[in-house]
Amino acid sequence: MSHTPATTRPGTTGPGGPGTTRPGTASAAGTAAAPGRRRRLRVGRLVKSVVLLVFGVLMIAPLVWMITTSLTAPIAAFTLPPRWVPVPFSLQNFADVVDLVPIGRQALNSLVVTVISVVGSLFTASLAAYAFSRIPFRGRDPIFVLLLAALMVPTQLTIIPIFIMMRHLGLIDTLAALWIPALVNVFAIFFLRQYFNTIPRELDEAARIDGAGHLRILFQILLPLAGPALSALAILGFEASWNNYFGPLIFLSSPEKMTLPLGLVSLSAGQGGGPAVVVFAGITMVVLPILVVFLVFQRSFVESVASVGIRG
Repeated sequence: MSHTPATTRPGTTGPGGPGTTRPGTASAAGTAAAPGRRRRLRVGRLVKSVVLLVFGVLMIAPLVWMITTSLTAPIAAFTLPPRWVPVPFSLQNFADVVDLVPIGRQALNSLVVTVISVVGSLFTASLAAYAFSRIPFRGRDPIFVLLLAALMVPTQLTIIPIFIMMRHLGLIDTLAALWIPALVNVFAIFFLRQYFNTIPRELDEAARIDGAGHLRILFQILLPLAGPALSALAILGFEASWNNYFGPLIFLSSPEKMTLPLGLVSLSAGQGGGPAVVVFAGITMVVLPILVVFLVFQRSFVESVASVGIRG
């Protein structure tokens, strides 16, 4: 009787040979290692969460303490250790702010300057960004580089020529001296231009086939798609204009024209001279609108930064 020689797979030398792999050995080792990897991942995530929680508490603690102190009666405001609950609760500090400085008029001035600055800068930045992104013209890239160079010039260097210009226009001690220079926002132009570059140009070509011009493409196609970028710029512009102290200090002199940052200074050391808890109440009244704006547009802000970073 003839016997057929046994065949072996490449890389093996038969049962018990040096190349033989016992069935189930690799899968068993992988199964044994999987719980260890999962455990290390869980520990790593736990450590990251704890670190982020600690840093988050350290960052938000001063803000919480300020709001709590502004809602506490002056006799119990500054205690050691600090109180995180306003006991005894009191709104008298906010009433004192209204009595010491014209906080309502100053808030209205800040709101007017901020709204005009944000809306106007977004409008001009949209037009400029569309031109740099979609319209080919001679010298476009060198002009854009020159425009970006303006970001490296400190505000303290440009305030003198701006002041001379506003004086010749007769706009000193007016709110227009604050929002007119803010209409041109170089960073907004750069940010929107980068965002427009991520939008497919096929949409422009399809719109041109339907007879659309540049303005229609911008306002009906690009800007609706650039909603997250516009929201992010609105947050940054609102914060910069609302907290602007240097500009109003240079251009404004009348008390009825002052904005909130100047009002806080006068509240703490000027004609108001209020106690610390009253100053805390004034700061709270200034900070809360910014927090509300950020919470409303927070998701759009994160989406815009992430999309520009990934695509652009």
